[in-house]
Amino acid sequence: MFRFENPGYLYLLIILPLLLILFFYALNLRKKNLEKFGNPKLLKFFMPEASLARIWVKFWLAFVAAAFLIIVIAGPQFGSKRENVKREGVEIMIALDVSNSMLSQDKDLSAARLEKAKQLVSKIIDNLKNDKVGLVVFAGDAYIQMPITTDFMSAKMFLSSINPNIVPIQGTAIGKAIALSERSFTSDEGAGKAIIVITDGENHEDDAVAAATHAAENNILVHVVGIGSLEGSPIPIGNTNNFRKDKDGNIIVSKLNEAMCRQIAHAGKGIYARADNSNSALKALQDEINKMGKSEMDSVVYTEYNEQFPIFAWFALLLLLGEFFVMERKNRLFRKVKLFESGEYNN
Repeated sequence: MFRFENPGYLYLLIILPLLLILFFYALNLRKKNLEKFGNPKLLKFFMPEASLARIWVKFWLAFVAAAFLIIVIAGPQFGSKRENVKREGVEIMIALDVSNSMLSQDKDLSAARLEKAKQLVSKIIDNLKNDKVGLVVFAGDAYIQMPITTDFMSAKMFLSSINPNIVPIQGTAIGKAIALSERSFTSDEGAGKAIIVITDGENHEDDAVAAATHAAENNILVHVVGIGSLEGSPIPIGNTNNFRKDKDGNIIVSKLNEAMCRQIAHAGKGIYARADNSNSALKALQDEINKMGKSEMDSVVYTEYNEQFPIFAWFALLLLLGEFFVMERKNRLFRKVKLFESGEYNN
């Protein structure tokens, strides 16, 4: 497993585009200063040792070296020793609605439904400790996006790539999502297990209440988080200003089906919470998770890491040496060598 010991230093990479801007500014300033003395093409004959290509080469050598040095101080490492450790925790499967209606932007939400849901999932994952989490996405059918795991970093990585296009069949099949989530838990009977369904509740495909009842009978709680507004909002088409319409040409308004959400949560012996711009839904879910019975679970972790910075440090050193030995002007002894010559002198 690859990681950085001090990932905060990677923010220094923002310096690189600033260096690029400064370099182009310096080139432009240099050009303007030359133009004060005459036509740069004519001045070339009076400056036979000048080489613009060498300036570019020196800059890029220093630029890449700076990138490698930032990586060095961030401390790249590879895990070298894996161990099974015992941890007390619970198992959580998150079923996320990715149907087209989740693209709607409700007035009382700071972001589109799907983006708001993804923010909520990210916060749920951040609050987990020694637990396991998995992710199911659903629309007209349900799919495993990530099997249940203790690798929270990977979970958030998978989360970032979610959009309605990853599900080939549109619709809203909450029942299938609950059933698939139920089958995705481990066989550990002692661990508390819960499914968190995040949806606008527009179920059109199956009997979600029956699926939640079945999960509850197997000691799996089903919590539901409603996303959207009771007034509803239109469903945008892609990145356009157009909205989806029905067969009669009327704009479709997608509303939060709060009654359906409550029925599913009640059947699953869980809670219903409505997502808004506060953290009330997150707090309610966290309280329920804290109440769940925890059991010892095997987890694979890396206990030793090998430092990988030397290879980056050597690359940086070689690049800096190259930058040092490449002069901005041609050496008179090698004037006829055209290694850095790109044609006429211009910017």
